[in-house]
Amino acid sequence: MATSRIANSPSLIPIPIPVLPACYLECVNEYRLRLPGPTAIPERVRQAIARPVLSHRGPEFTAILRHTEDMLQTVMGTRNHLFFFASSGTGMMEAALVNILAPGERLLIAVNGAWGERFADIGRSLGAQVDTIDFSWGYAPDAGEIQRRLAKADYRAVVVVHNESSTGVTADLAAIGAVVKDTDTLLVVDSVSGLGGMEMSQDEWGVDILIAASQKCLMCPPGLGIVSMSQKAWSVVQRPGGLPRFYFDFRKARASSDKMETPFTPPVSLIVGLREALQMIHEEGLDDVIERHRRLSTFLQTGCAALGLPPFSTTAELSPTVVCMRVPERLSGNDIVRTLYQRHNTVITGSRNKLEDRVIRFGTMGQLTTGDIATDLHYLEDTLHHLEAARAR
Repeated sequence: MATSRIANSPSLIPIPIPVLPACYLECVNEYRLRLPGPTAIPERVRQAIARPVLSHRGPEFTAILRHTEDMLQTVMGTRNHLFFFASSGTGMMEAALVNILAPGERLLIAVNGAWGERFADIGRSLGAQVDTIDFSWGYAPDAGEIQRRLAKADYRAVVVVHNESSTGVTADLAAIGAVVKDTDTLLVVDSVSGLGGMEMSQDEWGVDILIAASQKCLMCPPGLGIVSMSQKAWSVVQRPGGLPRFYFDFRKARASSDKMETPFTPPVSLIVGLREALQMIHEEGLDDVIERHRRLSTFLQTGCAALGLPPFSTTAELSPTVVCMRVPERLSGNDIVRTLYQRHNTVITGSRNKLEDRVIRFGTMGQLTTGDIATDLHYLEDTLHHLEAARAR
């Protein structure tokens, strides 16, 4: 264990400096991050992030922010100004609700997985009256059921997860938006694990508040939260009597965005990286990017099923960005995750909720190729053979 002292301060207690284990140094270049987020970062994006930090009020960053917004608007399918925050996706979930609620107002939250449950927990923590529409995990939210519930009560917002990464199922936002659009109720959508890897048409579909984050299909490190807000939502956000907020105040964000600024210091280098990632998406072509995600996820789903790991969901609305596979009773999802890492430096995940040990999940996000998926399947097959052999002993 090495130590360090501040120069000319012999009275200070030495600060231990941990030494990285040799195994880390040996495997870091072969480490395969295959989670449903965060995802592996393309070298172009890594290099962009490593450039000198810019003044967040200077003309250079203003130009970068404008270019980033222009490209991201296309990906989101909107002409709204975008708001950028130093935050994870959960921070954006809270921000979306705290900006539209007044004390005691009601939310209708579609829950078909872990992220819907988190939205409900956030709503309750803010003092909202939270009603949930509970769909079986592995099934998509039903627009007809949402319409029936809207006819029975007044809600400030309907809240939907676009891509429920805990189960690998997507929501039909066009259908849900159609039943909410002509009401006073807002439609709030979490597309943290969807945006950039599946179709999004915010304005056309009537999504009033769309939230996303940097670390998934947008191919950047965690830490950058993104919000797009409709004019309908703005009329609610700016009304008097809402909940207290400061850092996540969309009123401040909108005032700054009109000047192509952010109200507080943004994660400058992450925005530079996001611009590079968006440039890559536009060079490939957004439609081609979306089709590639669909094609590769289907390849992985089919291969896993051939290995005895069928999709967790039996519906048609399978995610193009997260593959969630059911583990047979004789095996343990946690054992598969652990052994895949130990034998092949490949990091996937299981579940940390009621599906724990019963599913495994891969991300099919970002700059992936057919070769990446073929390697996943090769390593997974070896892992399963190893575990089955261990059971037989």
